[in-house]
Amino acid sequence: MHFTQIRALVISAIASVFLLYATVAETAGRTPVRGKNGIVASSSMTASEVGLEALRKGGNAIDAAVATAFALAVTWPTAGNIGGGGFLVYHGADGETAAFDFREKAPLAATEDMYLDDEGNVRQMSNHIGILAVGVPGTVAGLEMAHRKYGKLGWSELVEPAVELAANGIPITWKLYDDFNRSRRLFVRHPSSMDVFFRPDGSSYEPGDTWIQSDLAATLERIQQQGSDGFYKGETARLIAEFMKKNGGLITREDLERYRAVEREPIKGNYRGYEIVSMPPPSSGGVVLAQMLNILEGYDLKSIGHNTGMYMHLLTETMRRAYADRANHLGDPDFNEDMPLDRLTSKAYAERLRNSIDPDFKSDSNPSQFAQRYESEDTTHFSVVDKDGNMVSLTYTLEWSYGSHIVVEGAGFLLNNEMGDFNAQPGVTNEQGAIGTPANRIRPEKRMLSSMTPTVVAKNGVPLFATGSPGGKTIINTTMQTILNVIDHEMSIAQAMEAPRIHHQWLPDVTRFESWGISADSRRIYEERGHRIREVSGIGSAMAVYRDPETGVLSGAADSRAADGGVAAY
Repeated sequence: MHFTQIRALVISAIASVFLLYATVAETAGRTPVRGKNGIVASSSMTASEVGLEALRKGGNAIDAAVATAFALAVTWPTAGNIGGGGFLVYHGADGETAAFDFREKAPLAATEDMYLDDEGNVRQMSNHIGILAVGVPGTVAGLEMAHRKYGKLGWSELVEPAVELAANGIPITWKLYDDFNRSRRLFVRHPSSMDVFFRPDGSSYEPGDTWIQSDLAATLERIQQQGSDGFYKGETARLIAEFMKKNGGLITREDLERYRAVEREPIKGNYRGYEIVSMPPPSSGGVVLAQMLNILEGYDLKSIGHNTGMYMHLLTETMRRAYADRANHLGDPDFNEDMPLDRLTSKAYAERLRNSIDPDFKSDSNPSQFAQRYESEDTTHFSVVDKDGNMVSLTYTLEWSYGSHIVVEGAGFLLNNEMGDFNAQPGVTNEQGAIGTPANRIRPEKRMLSSMTPTVVAKNGVPLFATGSPGGKTIINTTMQTILNVIDHEMSIAQAMEAPRIHHQWLPDVTRFESWGISADSRRIYEERGHRIREVSGIGSAMAVYRDPETGVLSGAADSRAADGGVAAY
């Protein structure tokens, strides 16, 4: 694809965004976009169009996912990345499934107490802010692994659109303008970041300006030509390692050369005859999702009614129990061989938990057992379906919005701050959200626990829909409620994502509540059972695709909670 084609693609994408927004405004996002040959739903309309172009050229869902992911590294810098990591779940139309783990790792020099002062407290948010918060990135390795196994188009062809977008520029949108200026206080600490996100004189780019990322284009071109070696070895590795050494970071060339993505066996569950295929540890998403669906399978949710007081009570009590198990048991499987995954995802264990739920009153969340630490909500998810019905669900992140806010000098990309997802204070668990259980403590080359939940739902071995969301710990509950809405409440894929959501995560013992779509009567019944509510404007931002098993027609939707989300279909 040449520059003129890319420019045309970008202009077309922008026009499509405005057309899509007109539809969203008119229908509240409840009408899916349909197609016959392929759909990509992501946080960026331009990136979705890039992915769709791969499908038009004869590529499959994996090809489209690779192209979309690299494009997001240019168009969606808040979370799209080559300096972070994530997970990909694949479900072929032939029934074959796979899960690719490209979560970041702790550097070789990392230690269990690396963030603690002499009194055992975390030093000034150092596990979240600054160069020591950066984990070894995994995105490039993971995308390459998935492509080598399932891709049809050439790697270079899939990365080229991202190179062109970075080199020739994209328009500054109002979201980018707002985000850059909102994050200036963190960017300003790092000259290399200011050089990327602001003009040479330090002033802001204005909406409509062309934003060129030359260093990122050069980095992407090395990846295009050399594959993952263009990131983990050679010039890019040198730039990362020298930048780390200069600024007091831990990642070395050895860390980069040793990094490997891992193909893992997906977590597979069954809910009312539908197969649930999701991500295993170090993602907690698949285990917690399967556990919650197993518990809820024992209730007639359709008769109880969507978002009634009793319905939300049962969801909350289910969430409470599953998130408690998450905190106590889950971590990197390469460092935790005794995780009881079979028990946690079994129907028998779910029945035991279900029997402990009082239909008339809430349970207690006891911080003396374990608590939930904070996990950033700034992640991105996209879903893909191709003309043959193969599906990809991919979630990746930098952790916080714009990750560490640190750009590698000369390489043009942001580094993650994922080390904050480890338990930084061993043995310290309290009501404020610290957690010190062993499964997720820091170890060299260990992958930190995540809530990312890329999921494909199938029927009789054939993929039906792919879904997932950003949102930190809310991701799992967003994904679960989307699945319930389709299966139990017979909503379209778009309606399922737009419906109001709730979120509870064991501790703190309060329910986040999208009150704009829940009746006062339902809220009263819910609160009468002892639940405390905190109103929020939005929970998660799902992206999903669906294939009608009877007609083969494809549909997709981008959650209207995502400001710039877009669905590309043909």
